[in-house]
Amino acid sequence: MGVALTKSVQWTAAGYGTGALEITPLNEAILKEIIMFVESFIYKHPQEAKFVFAEPLEWNTSLEPSAFESGYVVSETTVKSEEVDKNGQPLLFLSVPQIKIRSFGQLSRLLLIAKTAKLKEAQACVEANRDPIVKILGSDYNTMKEDSIALNILGKITRDDDPESEIKMKIAMLLKQLDLHLLNHSLKHISLEISLSPVAVKKDIELLKRFSGKGDQTVLESIEYTSDYEFSNGCRAPPWRQTHGEICYVLVKPHDGETLCITCSAGGVFLNGGKTDDEGDVNYERKSSIYKDLVTFLREKSPKFSENMSKQGISVNEDQQKDNDQLGRVPKKEEAAAFRKDISGTDKRSLEKNQINFGRNQMIKRWEPSLNWKTTVNYKESKGSAKEIQEDKRTGKLEKTRPSISHGRAQLLRKSAEKIEEIISDSSSESEEDEEPPDHRQEASADLPSEYWQIQKLVKYLKGGNQTATVIALCSMRDFNLAQETCQLAIRDVGGLEVLINLLETDEVKCKIGSLKILKEISDNPQIRRNIVDLGGLPIMVNILDSPHKSLKCLAAETIANVAKFKRARRVVRQHGGITKLVALLDCAHDSTKPAQSSLYEARDVEVARCGALALWSCSKSHTNKEAIRKAGGIPLLARLLKTSHENMLIPVVGTLQECASEENYRAAIKAERIIENLVKNLNSENEELQEHCAMAIYQCAEDKETRDLVRLHGGLKPLASLLNNTDNKERLAAVTGAIWKCSISKENVTKFREYKVIETLVGLSTDQPEEVLVNVVGALGECCQEHENRVIVRKCGGIQPLVNLLVGINQALLVNVTKAVGACAVEPESMAIIDRLDGVRLLWSLLKNPHPDVKASAAWALCPCIENAKDAGEMVRSFVGGLELIVNLLKSDNKEVLASVCAAITNIAKDQENLAVITDHGVVPLLSKLANTNNNKLRHHLAEAISRCCMWGRNRVAFGEHKAVAPLVRYLKSNDTNVHRATAQALYQLSEDADNCITMHENGAVKNLSLWPTLECSGMIWTHCNPYLLGSSNSRASASRVAGVSGVHHHTALIFIFLVETGFCHVGQTGLELLTSSDLPASSSQNAGIRGVSHCAQPPFIC
Repeated sequence: MGVALTKSVQWTAAGYGTGALEITPLNEAILKEIIMFVESFIYKHPQEAKFVFAEPLEWNTSLEPSAFESGYVVSETTVKSEEVDKNGQPLLFLSVPQIKIRSFGQLSRLLLIAKTAKLKEAQACVEANRDPIVKILGSDYNTMKEDSIALNILGKITRDDDPESEIKMKIAMLLKQLDLHLLNHSLKHISLEISLSPVAVKKDIELLKRFSGKGDQTVLESIEYTSDYEFSNGCRAPPWRQTHGEICYVLVKPHDGETLCITCSAGGVFLNGGKTDDEGDVNYERKSSIYKDLVTFLREKSPKFSENMSKQGISVNEDQQKDNDQLGRVPKKEEAAAFRKDISGTDKRSLEKNQINFGRNQMIKRWEPSLNWKTTVNYKESKGSAKEIQEDKRTGKLEKTRPSISHGRAQLLRKSAEKIEEIISDSSSESEEDEEPPDHRQEASADLPSEYWQIQKLVKYLKGGNQTATVIALCSMRDFNLAQETCQLAIRDVGGLEVLINLLETDEVKCKIGSLKILKEISDNPQIRRNIVDLGGLPIMVNILDSPHKSLKCLAAETIANVAKFKRARRVVRQHGGITKLVALLDCAHDSTKPAQSSLYEARDVEVARCGALALWSCSKSHTNKEAIRKAGGIPLLARLLKTSHENMLIPVVGTLQECASEENYRAAIKAERIIENLVKNLNSENEELQEHCAMAIYQCAEDKETRDLVRLHGGLKPLASLLNNTDNKERLAAVTGAIWKCSISKENVTKFREYKVIETLVGLSTDQPEEVLVNVVGALGECCQEHENRVIVRKCGGIQPLVNLLVGINQALLVNVTKAVGACAVEPESMAIIDRLDGVRLLWSLLKNPHPDVKASAAWALCPCIENAKDAGEMVRSFVGGLELIVNLLKSDNKEVLASVCAAITNIAKDQENLAVITDHGVVPLLSKLANTNNNKLRHHLAEAISRCCMWGRNRVAFGEHKAVAPLVRYLKSNDTNVHRATAQALYQLSEDADNCITMHENGAVKNLSLWPTLECSGMIWTHCNPYLLGSSNSRASASRVAGVSGVHHHTALIFIFLVETGFCHVGQTGLELLTSSDLPASSSQNAGIRGVSHCAQPPFIC
């Protein structure tokens, strides 16, 4: 009742403060419904009518004491009821004009006494008690907040030790049902006057949501509704605001301004007064001009939004623009005239500017017997903790009708792209219900199927309370085709869901079984699932899992499996202890390893375990639930069930394992329980669905070498190769190719795959296949092509062209894999020639513009072997217009992998002197210098190589010193990575040709750092080679002596890098280091005019 009062009733003041009810037909209709409910309460619910309120309902009454007769103690100015509470306080007390009532029974009697004044009394009561549930059930159940009504209230009550909890629960349910009725009644009343269509507004908001988030490339930081509650007509504005044409309110945070609170209405979009307090109230007063649509409004208010919209190339299509121009409400002529009159002159000009027109469409009356209680129930629970929500998002996937298909196929898609960070995506990371799409109702029509009306009659019998009639009605309802959406929604629309869920709490087993059978069938519908959760069905089903009746356990578990396909439902199951109870069901099948027996008892045990595994499969899409399953001891039980001969048991067991295998803890446990052996065994099953899930589980588990070796040792590679030849079942093919991809990361497995002719088959599958298959096929080819023999096979089988053709796709996971495969093939000069002829290098270069960093990095890595092995590579690179400038600009990226790959590409590009000159002109030196302070060893390695190459043009050596790149390079010598040492030695050797750089190296302890390198056998050879340079030579290093004066032996700080490069970068002997450090560089050496005392060798050539 509290929600109806806040969302439906029309008040003279906005918000939850004081205010009177407006005198409107809607308010009068709502009050009459409340009166009917209260009047009938005393004889419909006699036990609940005696319940004493936590606080009395108080208001000023117009009734005189003389109106009260029997049952009351009446005086001249006061009235006391003879009925009292346990403390002796009267349940009705009147002290003119104030009245206090503390039970529904007394409320019912008061309305009977009021007679013709009952409407006035009801109005006064509602105005004075804006949130009656607080006073009825207590302050803990404040329904002014959406997160504490309905089932959340019931949850608090059931955890209470109060002996009156059961009565409180019934009253809470009755009040919730009244809320449903009042909200529905108000919308039906409004729909007679006005028709709103929120479709266009929703499209705009959903579009903007997809392009919002952190980062400069997004159009907005965030956009969200002020309320998660959505009425059955799709609007989020309270019904009393819908009469003004308002559809919803959104909070928008632009990149360049404060958060805006915006009203979206039938007349257009405008800024309102914002939220008034933490409760979510909105100041509905208009504070700006009215704009045609949300995009137009934001373009006007935020320059950054307009700029990013243009960059992203986002536009609203013509149909959507038409929808926006005809937003929802179709006002009557007088309403439209009044609206225009209310607009100021400035607003009129704004309207003219934005071309807002009021169109007249045919009004559509919707038949709405019930409301969409989407988030008013357990709203706080549905939010959960931020951590839980992120966990669920990590593991979500798209849902199909058949769970067996969706579990594998969608998971494969997720795993293929797990390192691909979605910037813009049309699909969510969870199943479609996770976004909880708007509910839809049956359209009003005289042609509704007869089943609809028959189901409506059966629901009435269910509500009658007669046990025999209830059982007969349940059986009759199952005679309908409950897989048909019309029948499913009919049950929901006529209030059947509430009745079915209530039946689960009865003591009659037959009623529970009948109810669960119906709920299990209709819960395939995503809308029904949400409604079941909203109505509190899941906690009841979780409790049924403790029942001694195995049939009840099975039905409850199967229904949970259907319902728990969106994150809020999975969270509810866990929070009510459902995971532990479901794991316990797996222990029912004690003899599951033996063949199926004829014993009905044993068959029931197996069925209970199967249903438990099915429910766990659905629940295991949440990271937190996976951990709960592990802690409850689920892994050993699943491992035991995996040995069963019952195929219908194996599918949900393997499905649960494949979901959980995404967690590292599970993969370790799977190896410990020898599950891989049984997964491989079941690959040979005749059941295609089981084969698919086993392959998918192997795909998930094969993240580490030990698991990949186990697959090979248990003979799993051959059946995978065999299944690769059957391409009819695309879901299974996707799972098999995924398993082959992961297994091919190990070289030993690749050798086996080559024996089984898998590479030739993979080449044949690289065309005309779904993307989820192609991602895995190309990924496997990329791993196989790391070996020369396999690259030859791919080339001879004509595999280069299909790979190059895939470079024009848009699937990010596919692009990452195909660039890796093309890059691996480009190592072979013959394959490189084919890639160049097919314009593959140009396509790779174009992928450097891809918005996703992983695609950029993968393309840059692939370009390295292409440039290295291409004929006349320098000319090829220069032929790409703007290509060199593009790759230099990528050095501004903040992604370490992109930076490392681009540095590697620049190292190859700089081998051509003309290209080196061009990238120097584009500013490669300062950009590389800015990166020098990195701690990432991979980036250090390739950055040092790039700096070394770039030093070979003009005065780049000097420029690197001027841009402070030398000192950070010296610190690279402290790294434990030998590749970093080698590259750093090359770079410092090149930089040492400038005397100022030599001084910087010495000042930053280059010689000391060299002494930290591990001693190698070649150190003696180095000094045999070095001694002539140290003792003197006829070749003077004139260029260095002209730049700076370095005295005596101190110039050898530079020479050390020459020796390192020439001898393969081995360790410098301790004797030599002592010689080099025998005296310190004078502080004044940088000002000295010449070099004295030592002659230096000629500079050796650059070592590649």
